[in-house]
Amino acid sequence: MRQKVIFGNWKMNGNKEGLISFLKKVEKAIKKSDVKAGLALPFTLLEIGINKAKIIDIAAQNVHFATNGAYTGEVSIAMLKEINAKYVVIGHSERREMFGETDETVNKKAIELIKAGMTPIICCGETLETKEAKKTVTWVNGQIKKAYKNISAKDALKTIIAYEPIWAIGTGKTATANDAEIVCQKIRENLAKIYDEKVADQITIQYGGSVNPSNISELMSQKNIDGALVGGASLKADDFIALINYKK
Repeated sequence: MRQKVIFGNWKMNGNKEGLISFLKKVEKAIKKSDVKAGLALPFTLLEIGINKAKIIDIAAQNVHFATNGAYTGEVSIAMLKEINAKYVVIGHSERREMFGETDETVNKKAIELIKAGMTPIICCGETLETKEAKKTVTWVNGQIKKAYKNISAKDALKTIIAYEPIWAIGTGKTATANDAEIVCQKIRENLAKIYDEKVADQITIQYGGSVNPSNISELMSQKNIDGALVGGASLKADDFIALINYKK
C-alpha cells in the first residue's frame, strides 16, 4: 500500500513564534498514524521546524543542484543536509513561472537529491490555456518524462510526485476529484511506461490546488491520489489538523 502523504506549503509566509505555536497545537491533535504529515517551510524556518517538530516532517521549498559556487541567494543540498532536512519540493509552478525553473533543472535537482539520500517532491501541472486546449495529459506527462530522465527504477521509488494544475493554485478553483484522479491515473500509466507497473504502483502521487478540509476526503478517496500538497489551508492550525485527520 502506498504511503499517504499530506504536506502543507507555507510559501513565503510564517515566522518563528507562529511556527512553534502551530506545531504545538497540530502535533497534539494529529490522530492518523497512516498519514505522513509535513510542512514545506521558508529557508529561515527550516532548522527551527526540524528541531521542534516531533511527528511532522519538514521540507524545503527549493534547492540548487550545484554543490557550491557563485549562485547568490541559492541554497545547496549539503546545506540542507547539515540541518537534517529530508524532503525538498522541486519544480513548483511558482518557481517555474517566476524564477526560471525548467524541466531540465528539476531533473538535475531530483538526481542530486536522491544521491544525497533526500526525497524530492516533484511538482507538475498545466496552465488554464493548456487545459482548455485539452493538452493536459500530454503536457504533464512530458514534465514527468523529463523529470525522471536518467533516474533508475530503484531511485524513482524514492520520489514523490505532486500534480498541481496551475489554474487551481491559490485561485479557489479546484479540479473535481474525478478530474484530478484522471490526471493522476495518467501520470501513473506514464510511470509504468517509463519503468513498469510494479514501480508505478508504488510511487506516491499527491494532488494540489485549493485543497481544503471540505474537499480532502473526496480527493483522498480516489484510487490514484495518495495525498495532497496544500497551500493556504496549511497556514491555519485548525485547517491543517482537519486535513490530516480527514474522514475516510
